[in-house]
Amino acid sequence: MKASQFHFATLKEAPADAEVISHQLMARAGFIKRLAGGIYTYMPFGLRVIRRIENIIREEMNRAGAVELLMPLIQPAELWEESGRFSAYGPELLRIRDRHNRDFIVQPTSEEVVTDIARQDLRSYKQLPKNLYHIQTKFRDERRPRFGIMRGREFTMKDAYSFDRDKEAALISYQKMFDAYIRIFDRLGLQFRPVAADTGAIGGSARHEFQVIADTGEDAIAYCPDSDYAANVELAEAVAPAAPRGPATEPLVHTPTPGQARCEDVAAFLKLPLEKTVKSLVLAVDPAEGETGSATIWLLIVRGDHSLNEIKAGKVPGLAGFRFATEAEIVTTFGTPPGYLGPIGAPGPLRIVVDRTVAAMSDFVCGANEKDVHLTGVKFGRDLPEPVPAEQAGADTDVIVADIRNVVPGDLSPDGKGVLSIQRGIEVGHVFYLGTKYSEAMNATFIDTDGKPKPFEMGCYGIGVTRLLGAAIEQNHDDRGIIWPLGIAPFDVAICGLGWAKSEPVREAATKLYEACLAKGIDVILDDRGERPGVMFADWELIGVPIRINVGDRGLAEGKVEMVRRADMSNESLDIDAVLEAVVAAVGAKS
Repeated sequence: MKASQFHFATLKEAPADAEVISHQLMARAGFIKRLAGGIYTYMPFGLRVIRRIENIIREEMNRAGAVELLMPLIQPAELWEESGRFSAYGPELLRIRDRHNRDFIVQPTSEEVVTDIARQDLRSYKQLPKNLYHIQTKFRDERRPRFGIMRGREFTMKDAYSFDRDKEAALISYQKMFDAYIRIFDRLGLQFRPVAADTGAIGGSARHEFQVIADTGEDAIAYCPDSDYAANVELAEAVAPAAPRGPATEPLVHTPTPGQARCEDVAAFLKLPLEKTVKSLVLAVDPAEGETGSATIWLLIVRGDHSLNEIKAGKVPGLAGFRFATEAEIVTTFGTPPGYLGPIGAPGPLRIVVDRTVAAMSDFVCGANEKDVHLTGVKFGRDLPEPVPAEQAGADTDVIVADIRNVVPGDLSPDGKGVLSIQRGIEVGHVFYLGTKYSEAMNATFIDTDGKPKPFEMGCYGIGVTRLLGAAIEQNHDDRGIIWPLGIAPFDVAICGLGWAKSEPVREAATKLYEACLAKGIDVILDDRGERPGVMFADWELIGVPIRINVGDRGLAEGKVEMVRRADMSNESLDIDAVLEAVVAAVGAKS
C-alpha cells in the first residue's frame, strides 16, 4: 500500500471527551471517529488492526476444533423469553419492534440463538462434542459509555459455544478453549493473566477472565508472585489468619466517642491502630414473592481497614438478593442512626455475620448502639457468642463466620505459596462453564447412549475484539504515541521517502525496497506523500508501526538507509543491500 492512496486523519490534539490514553491516541492517530455516545467508525488504520486480531483468533479457534458461523445481529424476543433473559437482562438490552409490532433485540451475546441451532441440528450424542463460534457486532446500551472503545455501546466480539454430553466432557472443552486463549493472547504480544472470576449474571459454575495488565484497568486482580494463583478481587479468597485468637487483656468498657462516627475517626480519637476497630454494615433481605412480613435484618462486620465484598456476602446462606438497609430500618433495629452500630445489645431481631479476620480478633472496638459511644475491649466467647462457620450454622445460630471481605496486599495466598499482591487489569476475554442453564430453559436435548433425551452441557467463550485495541494501547505506548506489538500493527513496516518529490534516487530506492518487501509477504506501506521528514516521523510514531525505514539522499550517497524500531526508538544505519534481510529478520520475530 502507498500512503498517497491510504487515508490519513492524524490530529495534534485529542478530543476533549477522551479520558484514557487509548481513546486519546486512537483518536489522534485516526483509528476511530466518534459517531454518537459509545458508537465509533473504525477508520482504515483501526480496521487493519481489527482484521489482524481476528485472523489470529480464527487460526487458534480453528486449531482448537471450533467451527465458524455467523449469527444475526437482530434476534427475536421469543428466544430470550424462553431463557428468561428478555425481562431479566436489564436496560442494557436494546429492545426494538418491527413494522408488524413484533419484539426483537439487538444482540449483546448469542446463547439463545446458538442453543436454538443446537436443539434443531444436534440430535445424537454421536454429533458431540461441538463448538460453534462467530465474530460479530454486539450492542449493549450502556447508561454511561466511556473510555472510548473500552466501554462503548457497539463493539465486536468473538463468542464461541460448546455442546457436550456430560460435565466431564464439557470441562475438557472448557480446557481446550482456555488453552486456545493462552495461545491467542501470547500471539497478540500482550502481557496478561488468566484469573478465576465470579460467574455473575450469565450463570454457570466456572469462569476465568483474561486480563491485560494495565495501570488504567477497571478490574483489580489478586495474584501471588510466587505461584500461578490469580483471581479477580471479587472472587479471591481472604484466608483466615494463621495465628489463633489472642487472649483478652481488657475489660469491656463503654467509651465516649463524641462525634466520631467513622472507624478512622474512632481509631484516631482513641489513639489505637485502625486494625483494632470493626465496621458494621447493615443488610436487609426482603420476603420472597408471595410471602408476608418485614425484611430480615443482617449485621455484617469487617475489620476497620477492610471493605465488604458484596459478591461474597451474597453467597452467605440466607443473604441471596440482599439490599442495604434503609436508615429507618437501621434506627428501628439498633435504636441509633448509622455510625455507632455494633453486635452487642441491639434491641431488634438480628442475624450477625463476622468476617474471618474479625473472628480471630480480641480486645477490639465496635459501636455501642448508642450515639457518641463505642465499646472497647470486646471479646468473643465473653461478650459475644463464638462465631460458627457459615457451612455449619443453623437457623438459630447467633453469629456466623464467613469470608466476606476484599483481599488486600499481604494477605496469605489461598494456595499457601506466599502472599497476595494486587494489580489492575482490563478484561478482554472470558471462558464460562454454563452447564445446562440454557439447554434446560430452552428444552435443547440430544439422545444419549441409553436412548433417552438429555440436555446439553454447555460452555461459552468470549473475546472483546475491538476492546483489545484499547487494551493493547493502554499497555503499549509512550509520549510519542502507540507502540503496537508485532503481528497486530496496522502495518509492520513503513518506508519513508525523504524529499520524495525532489529526488529521483530516493523514489527509485524506496520503491525498489517496497516491492522487495511485498515480494517477501511483508505488510508494508510506502510513504510517498512528499511530507517533511518531521511530519512523516511524527505520524508513524503516533500510529505505532513497529519498523520504519528512512530513505534519503544523504544516506544513499553512502549506500545506506536508516532502520528505526518503534518499541525503543533505536536506530541503525544499514547498507542498502542488507536492509531487506534486516527487515525480514525483524518482522519474522512476530508470531
